Amino acid sequence: MQPRSRVTIRDVAARAGVSVATVSKVINQRYGVAADTFARVRAVIDELGYEASLVAQSLRNHKTNVIGILVADLEPFSTELLKGAADAIRGTGFELVVYSAGGRTGDPEGWERRYLSRLSGTLVDGAVLVTPAAELEGLPGTPVVAVDPHTGRSPLPAIVSDNLRGAQLATEHLLELGHRRIALLAGRPDLQSAQLRETGYRRALAAAGVSVDETLVVAGDYDGELAAASARELLTRPDRPTAVFAANDTSAIATLAAAAALGLRVPDDVSVVGFDNIPESALCTPPLTTVQQPIREMGHRALTVLIGLINGDPEEREPVVLDTELVVRSSSAAPRVRS
Repeated sequence: MQPRSRVTIRDVAARAGVSVATVSKVINQRYGVAADTFARVRAVIDELGYEASLVAQSLRNHKTNVIGILVADLEPFSTELLKGAADAIRGTGFELVVYSAGGRTGDPEGWERRYLSRLSGTLVDGAVLVTPAAELEGLPGTPVVAVDPHTGRSPLPAIVSDNLRGAQLATEHLLELGHRRIALLAGRPDLQSAQLRETGYRRALAAAGVSVDETLVVAGDYDGELAAASARELLTRPDRPTAVFAANDTSAIATLAAAAALGLRVPDDVSVVGFDNIPESALCTPPLTTVQQPIREMGHRALTVLIGLINGDPEEREPVVLDTELVVRSSSAAPRVRS
């Protein structure tokens, strides 16, 4: 079957028996078209399913009413963030397009500029960049808002959560239960969020007078596969930790699976705490104690700030920092005395 060809403005003009210029006036709601002609052209547009090209529209009006969200991959964090963005865009007159690199970013600190260059100017009026490189500047005339930027202060308006306090809450919770050998499955070292979570872990231990055992700080990189391998190594040690704080829920859920595969019970043999509170954290076995960062609200706020910038609001350089809180479920308990 041959693919259906795209309906053009010339097709509409021919069916309605008017000029291309008249159809253009109807599409753009300009004066100079009789009411009956306007109605006839609109009926033909609906009948044929004609949609104006975003590129052509932007060339005419210098505006597309489309906002782009650029993500490295569609994983639990970005998926939740997109839900908040979708909530925020309702009723604004804007549409949303999601551009995913599918994990094939190549240069981890340059992919955003490549993809933003493809979209800005003719396809989107502004963009939200999820975990962008800190040194990235928006393209001239293209408003950009960052969510969870890389290391350092972002030159872009940014939406972040209180990663430092969240990690302190998680570690303090385990300390209050009586744990002292608390491992950290660290996040991506290039992300400021991961660095702050490690700092929070270290500060909480120091405040409790517990020295950090550097052998218990292992790589997780926010990646389930790597986290699972690191968790297996931790949990097969003769002096394994009594608790694991994973820097994100994906790593924590991988730790639960690794413990189960080793015949260890959570939380009887080892407690596990995550970070994010993605929907899967409440559904795993056992349900995961975790730190909630308001991911959907981050997406909502990013869209709200971006639409304000597109509409001419002054740019705010100070990041918007959203609160985090501990959600206690069944994966954490007091350490069992080993015989």
